[in-house]
Amino acid sequence: MRAVGGANADGTGAPLASLEAKWVWQPGETLVRTLLFIAAAFAIIATFAIVFALLLDTVIFFGRVSPLDFYTGTKWSPVIDGLYGVLPLIAGTLLIAGGAVVIGIPLGLSAAIFLREYAPARVREILKPVLEVLAGIPSIVFGFFALLLVSPTLKAWFGADYFNATNAIIVIGIMVIPIVSSLSEDALTAVPTDLRDGAFALGATRFEAMGRVVIPAAFSGIMASFLLAFSRAVGETMVVLIAAGENVNLTFDVLGPMSTLAGDIARKATGDLPVGSDLYRSLFAVGFTLFVITLLINLTSDILRHRFREAYD
Repeated sequence: MRAVGGANADGTGAPLASLEAKWVWQPGETLVRTLLFIAAAFAIIATFAIVFALLLDTVIFFGRVSPLDFYTGTKWSPVIDGLYGVLPLIAGTLLIAGGAVVIGIPLGLSAAIFLREYAPARVREILKPVLEVLAGIPSIVFGFFALLLVSPTLKAWFGADYFNATNAIIVIGIMVIPIVSSLSEDALTAVPTDLRDGAFALGATRFEAMGRVVIPAAFSGIMASFLLAFSRAVGETMVVLIAAGENVNLTFDVLGPMSTLAGDIARKATGDLPVGSDLYRSLFAVGFTLFVITLLINLTSDILRHRFREAYD
């Protein structure tokens, strides 16, 4: 749509008071707007399609297996004993993801602070591409790294099993460093320079200005990076599939094998499952549970971001 106006006789180009604006329909603009709307709506449509696909078999599965038994049962043995207690998989998922972010968050935030506040331009030009390359390495490569380097080291130092949860914790912790670093650096960069200059003018050192002014001002963005990293760790599949082992018993021994929701789905999906069986539909129930966990994490991230967001003119 395009407005057409007139001009005064004095040539100033001011619109005539007596002339009403006329709108001309432009097919090209309408087509572009329609295509952009479809592109924007595609992610929403795909999300609803995924939820529908998960719910369809999940509802049927919960018609045969009690949801209470599914979420409170402490034994996951669908093939041998017909028991569908998903609690060991949830515990393994949260334990491995929690351990990973304990490693990745401090390192990622430290890298972001160093790159934004302390690193010379030449050092920044070298370190940032390295972090970006780290973010682009396929997860299966990290899995083999855990299997060939981390696992023998843990076995030699601590007597751990060759396949153990600590393998996945360490490697996934390394994987989430670029997420925390990149998003935290963006949040720190968004803080106005006037706040830093004001802190320096009051006699604060660079460390004091960072700890008392800049980080609190960027807190919402930093917290969002933490929760996004945790969500990424919860959904990691290949590393736990390769390096964490297959133990589906409820355990908190990180030096022993452990399984997660995503890892068990990948492991069972590669086998021969009769379509329509309880074991087949249990994968959809596990996938739906994983979807709900990541959804809650993302909602928490949005709430915290809006709750602690600082607005600057």
